[in-house]
Amino acid sequence: MLTWALTFLVVALIAAALGFGGIAGASAGIAKILFLIFLVLFVVTMIARAVRGRPPV
Repeated sequence: MLTWALTFLVVALIAAALGFGGIAGASAGIAKILFLIFLVLFVVTMIARAVRGRPPV
């Protein structure tokens, strides 16, 4: 999922550099949402590992 967020970030940067404002804004929005989902899943996974007694990586 992090790779998708990075992909949309790169698409947004390229689109912004070429002057495509709508595409850049949409891609940046998607990248933000995917990154937040990734971050939440990462935190939940770390909490679940700590609760089960495994140390965080």
